[in-house]
Amino acid sequence: MKTLLVTGGAGFIGSNFIVHFLEKHAEYKIVNLDALTYAGDLSNLTEVEGHARYVFEKGDICDRAFVENLFSKYQFNGVVHFAAESHVDNSIEGPEAFIRTNVFGTFTLLDVARKAWMEAPFKFKAGFEKNRFLHVSTDEVYGSLGEVGLFSESTAYAPNSPYSASKASSDFMVRSYFHTYGLNVVTTNCSNNYGPKQHKEKLIPTIIRKALAEQPIPIYGDGKNVRDWLYVLDHCKGIALAFEKGRAGETYNIGGRNERNNNQIVDRICSLLDKSRPRKNGSSYKELINFVKDRAGHDKRYAIDASKIETELGWRAEEVFDTGIEKTINWYLLKY
Repeated sequence: MKTLLVTGGAGFIGSNFIVHFLEKHAEYKIVNLDALTYAGDLSNLTEVEGHARYVFEKGDICDRAFVENLFSKYQFNGVVHFAAESHVDNSIEGPEAFIRTNVFGTFTLLDVARKAWMEAPFKFKAGFEKNRFLHVSTDEVYGSLGEVGLFSESTAYAPNSPYSASKASSDFMVRSYFHTYGLNVVTTNCSNNYGPKQHKEKLIPTIIRKALAEQPIPIYGDGKNVRDWLYVLDHCKGIALAFEKGRAGETYNIGGRNERNNNQIVDRICSLLDKSRPRKNGSSYKELINFVKDRAGHDKRYAIDASKIETELGWRAEEVFDTGIEKTINWYLLKY
């Protein structure tokens, strides 16, 4: 039985990944390390409570002694690293937590893994030769696109927020551990995720939550900021493929090829809610849309070229936005 460390597994993407990976990989036991900050919620993992191949450990990835103890206790065969501060608005208000968790926390995990798995640079300990560290990152490290073009793995980094700068820094740290020490690393950079279990502060849950509460639905600026939307389960399948089959030292961009601006997103959600949960007054939820002051440094457009993971690893996004958003809304209707 192999043992996989998943960091941040009580969060949105991490919890979806754990449920998926346990179902598909009977040869693995998963240890979920999460500090249970505001973004982590063990209720996201009710499907695996009591599972024979699942263990939860509460702790901070910046606590080196604690992380070292986990590596010693469980003898991990791999790491999938989700744990991160991830909300751009929060990074603008309080950037220090993002530097601590995203940069120093990633460094701590990398360095503990290196010492646990390797005798010297480019020389693994016996039995640890196939151990791998997969780092989950974001397309925001690439900056902002104009009306045309896509982010590829060779796009120069140009982060524009404290959040994206902290993730870019962690990406570079991961890269350095491959080139300096020969640590077996893979990085994935994803587009905007959506789906079940996402934290209420994010755009799509906010739209649904505010609409159902009959409150103004806040949309930044003119609502024309464009993102490439990726259904969370498609993302989890891509991460699993990259962990299993990706080439060491490589980066794989994972995107949904589903570009939408915020106006299109809120319009679609309101239309679907009008049908599935009509307002008592008979009017459309669209009447609740409220344009608010734009976010500082708000990138205009992100879009990913996923050709590399599609060609090399055979990954494909299975959900288009219209199918994924219906599944997402149905999940939140049960929640709210």
